[in-house]
Amino acid sequence: MVRVTDARYVRDYVIWVQFADGVAGEVDLRSELHGEVFRPLRDKNLFRAVSVNPDWHTVTWPNGADLAPEFLHDAVTARLTRRSSRPPPRRRSGRAKSGAGRGG
Repeated sequence: MVRVTDARYVRDYVIWVQFADGVAGEVDLRSELHGEVFRPLRDKNLFRAVSVNPDWHTVTWPNGADLAPEFLHDAVTARLTRRSSRPPPRRRSGRAKSGAGRGG
């Protein structure tokens, strides 16, 4: 069973969530804020009021909106996977290109 243990507002429509299995990360919910229940969360003052419901083990808002913890977990793990699959940045050797700095 997927359980949210902590959640915090980060910025805009992004929250940080932590799960009982140790996975933690940010989720951008901007594209999820549609429909009768979620549209009111476009008000950032309401969106900032995110909390964890201890009975449901997921994030909730004062207007009754909540998200499935499985959805959130999948979103965080997908984001973490995308970040770790990027190639590492190229290192600069610090050496001058051949011919650079040579006279004449």
